[in-house]
Amino acid sequence: MLNRTSRTAQHVTLFRAIETARRRDRVIDDPYAVTFLTGRYGLLARAARVPAARRGLERYLDRRFPGGPRASAVVRTRLIDGLVEDSLAAGAGQVVLLGAGYDSRAYRLAAARSVRVFEVDHPATQVTKRGLVEARVPVERRAHVRFVPVDLLRDDLAAALLAAGFEGAGGPAAGDRGRGEQGAGDRGFGGRAVVVWEGVTNYLTAEAVDTTLRRLAGVLVSGSHVVFTYVDRAALDGTGDFQGVWQDAVRRHGEPWTFGLDPAVLPAYLDERGMDLTLDLSTRDAADRYLVPLGRAEPAAPFYRIARAEVR
Repeated sequence: MLNRTSRTAQHVTLFRAIETARRRDRVIDDPYAVTFLTGRYGLLARAARVPAARRGLERYLDRRFPGGPRASAVVRTRLIDGLVEDSLAAGAGQVVLLGAGYDSRAYRLAAARSVRVFEVDHPATQVTKRGLVEARVPVERRAHVRFVPVDLLRDDLAAALLAAGFEGAGGPAAGDRGRGEQGAGDRGFGGRAVVVWEGVTNYLTAEAVDTTLRRLAGVLVSGSHVVFTYVDRAALDGTGDFQGVWQDAVRRHGEPWTFGLDPAVLPAYLDERGMDLTLDLSTRDAADRYLVPLGRAEPAAPFYRIARAEVR
């Protein structure tokens, strides 16, 4: 979690804005992406509203980065949107956006607007996000959101969530206990939750990822879900037969990948931390699910993955 506006987070937001600009065959609709971008990223996002400009921008990005970061970002967003909606439909009453960045799910997903949402991010990064939300999102669409400033490398995530009113394992949060109140948009507030940890683990240390997962397992009610992305370790150490890995590009932006996991050992890794793996797909798998049926043959990465774990 960076203490400045992340370039890669801006790139992913741009990719979502470009996809949203499609008039047909789009797989996500993120109207806030273009409004969250400023400077040259904002100019590109607005230019993409012109079909010819969008097509040219897509072609340029896919040639420049043949590993497929654009399509990978789009389909991971689509997959995670569906997983969040599935968890909420199954009874989860809280959403945690961990390392929220420019994530707009709290405002654009109807199901998320009916529960309490906790946006967790580095304090400095969150200042920028809060300013954008206050300027771009109508008041009635953000009353259910609580901002929780946390540095995962230093702070206690569980303590910060509970202090913000999150209802964790063991009963109501101390801050809400005995009040008998429900905030705007709350739907039977409490109990199970769904956590989204998107685009973050590959920038952390192994210790920070371990500590975060253990603290989540300790604070989340049994049956809660943790949806997270990770990079196949073989793409980091060069042992995998992957083409178009964009690790050098993010390093040039000062945001090198520092952590990866072996998909083969992920079930055991999560088991040691009190969770069961229930889904693990690459963004290439997700592209086959969402883009190919639309006749869209676009590059997506087999080394970038989306997993879902259930807390025991």
